[in-house]
Amino acid sequence: MATRRAVVTGASSGIGEAVVRALRSTGWDVVGVARRADRLRALERETGAVAFAADLTRQEDVDALAAWIAETGPVHALVNVAGGARGTDRVEDAKPADWQWMFEVNVLSAQRLVAALLPQLREAAASAGHADTLFVTSTAAVTAYPGGSGYNAAKAAEAMIAHVLRLELNGEPIRVTEVAPGMVFTEEFTLNRLGGDRDAAKRVYEGVEKPLRATDVADVIAYALNAPGHVNLDLITMRPVAQSAQHLLARGPLRVRGGSD
Repeated sequence: MATRRAVVTGASSGIGEAVVRALRSTGWDVVGVARRADRLRALERETGAVAFAADLTRQEDVDALAAWIAETGPVHALVNVAGGARGTDRVEDAKPADWQWMFEVNVLSAQRLVAALLPQLREAAASAGHADTLFVTSTAAVTAYPGGSGYNAAKAAEAMIAHVLRLELNGEPIRVTEVAPGMVFTEEFTLNRLGGDRDAAKRVYEGVEKPLRATDVADVIAYALNAPGHVNLDLITMRPVAQSAQHLLARGPLRVRGGSD
């Protein structure tokens, strides 16, 4: 089978970077996309992935990426990882600028990319048998929680892109997968959400035994993309064992209860 190529967004850190590494380790050609060119270049040197610096909230950058992909070869998978959260405000206190940013990076960027790359994904599917679109959303897309307002709304909207796209592509050999992680510890997500407050970010994970890591999510994504072409993993929800639900998080060592507990 010929080597397949994936475009992975948010590739300069966290889950996106881990996905680049996971796909490269399973034989994929990978184009890593993010704003921070310096970090992308380092990833390029380490993994052999190809770096493409772009701000996906700018249509001209998305158009440039699509044109470059068309010139350099087929694309078999689009992996939408780029996104983020800003703030933990109540609805009544929310800053519209924060909500606008979250919708730009989580929702509109994903729509722009699908619109730009779907013709090329169709071409690849016609020759290779199938192609993939994959969206990394969040358990926040389906479960509201205090302080989540804007992020809940943005991730729910992104999830709906995947749900509707799957219906629109019915009859075509293009898989649509959604991966919805719960608590994931990465270097930047919570820190950025809390405005750089390192102490507050540390408290989010304090006492939680083994939150998910970016590599855990990346391994699941690689599994989904490497599954036989007729198998579509529509929705994969994953959490650390310590997080039974969005509102139920164990802090402290996990232990087996005795019969009298």
